[in-house]
Amino acid sequence: MPIGNEVVLSIKDLQKNYGKKQVLDGINLEVSKGQIIGYIGPNGAGKSTTVKILLGLEESYRGDIEIFGKRIQGNTEYKRKIGYVPEVAEMYDNLTAYEYLTFVGELYGLESEVVEQKAEKLMDLFGLSGLFHTRISSFSKGMRQKVLIISSLLHNPDLLFFDEPINGLDANSVMVFKEILSQLAANGKTVFYSSHIMDVVEKISSRIILLNGGKIVADGSFEELKKQNKEGTLEEIFNQLTGFNEHKEIAEQFVSVIQGDLI
Repeated sequence: MPIGNEVVLSIKDLQKNYGKKQVLDGINLEVSKGQIIGYIGPNGAGKSTTVKILLGLEESYRGDIEIFGKRIQGNTEYKRKIGYVPEVAEMYDNLTAYEYLTFVGELYGLESEVVEQKAEKLMDLFGLSGLFHTRISSFSKGMRQKVLIISSLLHNPDLLFFDEPINGLDANSVMVFKEILSQLAANGKTVFYSSHIMDVVEKISSRIILLNGGKIVADGSFEELKKQNKEGTLEEIFNQLTGFNEHKEIAEQFVSVIQGDLI
């Protein structure tokens, strides 16, 4: 639930083109402190572009963006209070978890001793006990993902961006992560969560924003979206609003080809 009416993020008429292709077509959005935003949409809808602009990784856009009450253009100070887990991240495989997390923590201005204490404790809590001084090159996908999540939280950020953050995590770790998000929001942190796993988005989000064709086509809690649409699950609402209703037919044809029926 939002905490008071404090606006953490404000987007007004955000537009972005890649050449002649318009990727974002007038996004207007205000996000309050303590909200968990499920930011969803089909591939190419503009989700990743929005996040990259908010992080200062994409420029040449039109519109106004304020984070923590200040415009982000020409402003890098706000980045100290942001955490980010990208969908695909390059890690320094030859470093140990200790070396990597210390490096990230010091980039955010933390003392090395503080980083070391926090990072090792967080690894223990996240099922990585005894691996603090192990090279990342030996880690599984799920273990790497846990290190990335820890690295995004070390500096106690106020605004978090997660893009498919549970990729590779086992079921127990997913439960822990979902509870972490809930408690962070309860403590006033704001979360921008992008994923194609609809059932997780449905369960964790206090507010769901559906992007399609560079525009917001739905905005509200899951219960509000259910009342506004015919379908019951978020996946069904997603398909209804994006116009995708061919999944059964495609699956039938796919299985037919596998079985040799169309050869």
